Amino acid sequence: MYKEGLAETDSIRKKVMAALEKYELSEVRNIGIMAHIDAGKTTTTERILFYTGRSYKLGEVHDGTAVMDWMEQEQERGITITSAATTCDWKGKKINIIDTPGHVDFTVEVERSLRVLDGVIAVFCAVGGVEPQSETVWRQADNYSIPRVAFVNKMDRTGANFERCVSMIADRLGGNPLPIQLPLGKESEFECVFDLIEEKMLVFDEQSLGQNIAVEEIPAQYIEEFTAARMMLLEKLADFDEKIMEKYLDDTIVSAPEIYAALRKATLALKVVPVLCGSAFKNKGVQPLLDSVVRFLPSPLDVKDVQGEGSKGDIVTRKADPKAKLVGLVFKLMSDSFVENLAFVRIYSGTISVGDKVYNPVKKKQEKISKLLRLHANKREEVQQVAAGDIVAIVGLKFTTTGDTLCQKGDYIILESMDFPDPVIGVAIEPKTKAEEKKLNETLAKIALEDPSFTVTKDLDSGQTIISGMGELHLEIIVDRLLNDFKVSANVGTPQVAYKETVEVEHEGEAKFDPQTGAKGQYGHVVIKVRPTERGSGIVFNSLVESDLIPDEFLGAIEKGIVDSLDSGPLIGYPLTDIEVSLVGGSYHEDESTEMAFGVASAMAIRRTTAEAEPKLLEPVMNLEVTTPEEYLGDVIADLNSKRGKVIGVEAEEKIQILRAHVPLAEMFGYSTSLRSATQGRANFTMQFWEYDVVPAAKAALIIKKIRGI
Repeated sequence: MYKEGLAETDSIRKKVMAALEKYELSEVRNIGIMAHIDAGKTTTTERILFYTGRSYKLGEVHDGTAVMDWMEQEQERGITITSAATTCDWKGKKINIIDTPGHVDFTVEVERSLRVLDGVIAVFCAVGGVEPQSETVWRQADNYSIPRVAFVNKMDRTGANFERCVSMIADRLGGNPLPIQLPLGKESEFECVFDLIEEKMLVFDEQSLGQNIAVEEIPAQYIEEFTAARMMLLEKLADFDEKIMEKYLDDTIVSAPEIYAALRKATLALKVVPVLCGSAFKNKGVQPLLDSVVRFLPSPLDVKDVQGEGSKGDIVTRKADPKAKLVGLVFKLMSDSFVENLAFVRIYSGTISVGDKVYNPVKKKQEKISKLLRLHANKREEVQQVAAGDIVAIVGLKFTTTGDTLCQKGDYIILESMDFPDPVIGVAIEPKTKAEEKKLNETLAKIALEDPSFTVTKDLDSGQTIISGMGELHLEIIVDRLLNDFKVSANVGTPQVAYKETVEVEHEGEAKFDPQTGAKGQYGHVVIKVRPTERGSGIVFNSLVESDLIPDEFLGAIEKGIVDSLDSGPLIGYPLTDIEVSLVGGSYHEDESTEMAFGVASAMAIRRTTAEAEPKLLEPVMNLEVTTPEEYLGDVIADLNSKRGKVIGVEAEEKIQILRAHVPLAEMFGYSTSLRSATQGRANFTMQFWEYDVVPAAKAALIIKKIRGI
């Protein structure tokens, strides 16, 4: 029962947790909630928690009181940043729920959640329909072959259109949506829903915050519309079920249990997607959604037995059975400034207890289970044992990282891990004081461990520490956590492109080191020739002189003097590359020549010669791949042309275009934002280093002028 203002007490939580331990595998559902940003995922989850008795107060995203958006950064921005897990009960079924982010910068959170889930609720905004990130997460669910139910949310909003949303699921996502409800009214006139299977009207009582549902007969004025929709439901189901086909053709009554059975079978086979509707914010339609979760989405027994690689490279299978050998997959690590590392684990088979010793075959290390935690957002309840089909957090694993397998001691099986996209944008960061340096490095390492899409690198050319992520918001959140959660004092800027230099033409030069100091002399004389080489060839040194001109004992000092001097080019001091330096002449003095003298002469000669060999500035060029809907291809190409990009190929894959191009890195900072702007957020990209290439003269002049400060 709802009790306003009543906080969950320890005793209530313990009763709930105790109840959640007593379920058969067939009564468990592991589901995720996925959607485009602002479609209402977290609001829907909050209602689920409320109606299942897991939460005794409605949390609201806009008030910053949502249970599942517990991070300060989430509450400030009103968005989900990290996947939050919880467990609840609905009509005798245990539902493990993961609420995933909708922002494109946090797609990796969706990816690793879907890897371990059995079913998904796809939430769509009735106004926006299938939005860009909806397509991304839908494709991710396709990759893992996950059954789905769809919930068309926000039916009370201006512009809501249920039929349009259903059509978009079919056209844009390639799904086979099958409405099992119809809305009565829309926008401000949205009242209730018609249940096409039970042939009833469901009216949600606003006074009880939607807890009381009146089941009524279909009003006479809607019978015709209702009957047509129900016949359409039966006609579609007849394609997948012979019994319903026979009854449909014979025009005999098809019972609700028969429809449920056929619909469950078709949903698990990924042939249809049941579609429901409502308004989570107005507390309408959430309980029927929960009914659909337990009716149509799979239990651990309904999915294929998990497979992995054995010690001999063979395929090993494990059944979803608490009595089988233990196999679990670590799909997420989480840390903060107050607790030890938490490893989120999906248990596929076997049982795990506190005190057990398990084996990590990826790291070839043994781990001890010190604590097992049942999660409810950021609240944690200790449990002593969990079994197959469950999702749990383990405290204090020392060697295990995201994607690792945990198995029984003495066993060997490695489950397929997860592939994470490479970071696409970076910023420079440095501690404000020397004393903060160690703390900053340790904290960055901790964040990188829990977030596979975040990397920390050291730019050897500039000496900067570069943190890289999936977009500006991603890095903004990480910097926010550094400064506020971990209390690290740091300055954050933008990284400088690591330019290099080369020469354009072949040129010969010489230098002689012969100081007249009055004491014993130093003498070194070299003649060198430099010429440009192929991109990526680096630095090549050759000696073409006979030993009577310069003895071999001085060649090492000459090469070192040349190579060391190439660290700073004649234009603006960036390293020289892609050149061949040949020692073609010189002379020595039998008494006064030394290695030091030849080293100095070599350095003088290379600086002088490269300065006269038409030096050019080189910039890193990235190999870019953009995946975009066909209608935005022209805009993407135009945007790349403005960034000095060169399109090298375009491939079509259904309605998606895959464009490949070479683009200077200097033009790619902020590209995630410009690409979203050009494609309404429906495109994504990956890039990696390709080669260094010459900067156009006009652009190079501007760069040189800026760096020299003139």
